[in-house]
Amino acid sequence: MTDKEIIALYFKRSENAIEQTDVKYGKLCHSISINILNDTRDSEECVNDTYLTLWNKIPPKEPNPFKAYICRIIKNLSLKKYEFNHAKKRNSEYEASLDELEECVSDGTEASESVEFKELQMAIDMFLSELPEKKRILFLRRYWFLQPVKDIAKDYGITEKTASMRLSRLREKLQQYLQEKELI
Repeated sequence: MTDKEIIALYFKRSENAIEQTDVKYGKLCHSISINILNDTRDSEECVNDTYLTLWNKIPPKEPNPFKAYICRIIKNLSLKKYEFNHAKKRNSEYEASLDELEECVSDGTEASESVEFKELQMAIDMFLSELPEKKRILFLRRYWFLQPVKDIAKDYGITEKTASMRLSRLREKLQQYLQEKELI
């Protein structure tokens, strides 16, 4: 089914909407959530909560693009669950990927203190839009979808060291970009 057809099912309040959403995006939702939580039961709970959120928000919302809307919901729910479960523990790709990015987007103070969050968000969006597609996908897979470097390297047919180096160079470029824009 197309996204528009699935959204139409939500507007009709058909329970088939959830089934079709799961068929089309269930694997993606599970992947995002498990990369953050490292726990199958918590991940399953977040996926189910995502479907409930979709049911409650559509209608009146008519998200476009639907895939990005779902990804944002599952990521936010998983992050909330992670924070609830791991107040001071470190053991996931979420923590590792944030640590990697922290060096290039922060000058050591909280983001809200150093720059307005919106400005930083817009600058990162602009930086990503200027990257070649393969580099942008690499960056997003690591820092948005929170995929382990090992999995990314395997999919690209490169070593983990090579993938880590490419990500390191992208972070350096981001840091330079943000410094040029005087955001850090």
